[in-house]
Amino acid sequence: MMDYTQLAPAYIRAIAPYQPGKPISELERELGISGIVKLASNENPLGCSPKAMAAMQEALKTIALYPDGNGFALKDALVQRYGVAHDQVVLGNGSNDMLELAARAFLTVGDKAVYSDHAFAVYPLATQAVGATGVSVEAQNFGHDLEAMRAAAVGQGAKMIFIANPNNPTGTFLSAAALLDFLRALPANILVVLDEAYNEYLPQENRYDSVAWLKEFPNLIVSRTFSKAYGLAGLRVGYAFAHAQVADMLNRVRQPFNVNSVAQAAAVAALQDEDFVQRTNELNRRGMAQVTAELSRLGLEYIPSFGNFASFKIAQPALSKAERAMAVYRRLLELGVIVRPIANYDMPGWLRVSIGLEKENEKFLSALKQILGEQ
Repeated sequence: MMDYTQLAPAYIRAIAPYQPGKPISELERELGISGIVKLASNENPLGCSPKAMAAMQEALKTIALYPDGNGFALKDALVQRYGVAHDQVVLGNGSNDMLELAARAFLTVGDKAVYSDHAFAVYPLATQAVGATGVSVEAQNFGHDLEAMRAAAVGQGAKMIFIANPNNPTGTFLSAAALLDFLRALPANILVVLDEAYNEYLPQENRYDSVAWLKEFPNLIVSRTFSKAYGLAGLRVGYAFAHAQVADMLNRVRQPFNVNSVAQAAAVAALQDEDFVQRTNELNRRGMAQVTAELSRLGLEYIPSFGNFASFKIAQPALSKAERAMAVYRRLLELGVIVRPIANYDMPGWLRVSIGLEKENEKFLSALKQILGEQ
């Protein structure tokens, strides 16, 4: 029989597919247990806004009709919130879609894109999927080394740079001053995709207005999502702000109905519920303190995080880094807790845990203490 994989370009065959976390139902069937707590995908433990839920119910009445392919109502809500023009907004099927649209619109075989070690796995995937070459720059304290990234981009003639702020999976943060210095030192012909999926989790003192920077930097694309703080991960709705010419190119490769009608309605309503986002932030701050304090008491190294998750290092000297992290991961599964191994981020000794409800965090910490006591 013919090997049909050979019909695909070599750069497609070389892709290692993104591995999402398993759903609770599948793991409960596999393990024969119930009451599993999922702390693996950085989802909002509060669910979504009641306003968004009501908007979804209303939108279901017209589910037989195609959605607004231009997403006018959602774009208009974003325009009113952020003060941009309609032609500067691009809608996507989650922020992953925005990253892929940027790669598809501007990269091709022979082009290069720069990103950091330990940064979001979709950056190299989106780059490789269009036949471009990814350039991974060594991280600095698990975060972006902006000067090294700029030097790599300029030196190697890269066309695009991906930056996550806060970064996933490490939770590290770049200040507004650092980002502005970086953008001002960068040639205008290098596009910067600033991925702010966890922007809403930033403490007030660390917030900055990257959307306002578009007036000074037409080479900037700001990507955000409703999947995290807004709690709409299952609907897949994201968006990007860019210079009108850049947004035009993104929209040329965007599928006409890439954001469904239920997602659009929910996102519009979610934007109006600032109280829900505030409650989400408060819960996350308390949960982060709860989790990291116990990690410290257990003597485990963790990376201070500005997102809704924390990455921590497992110490089992008798095993290799990868083996010891996976051993704890599997044992946590047996005890009903799902976390995320991040060896694929070149962090083989580390696990990432999302911040959940207080009782969910407690179940994770109790299970972790039990496992460490067994060793």
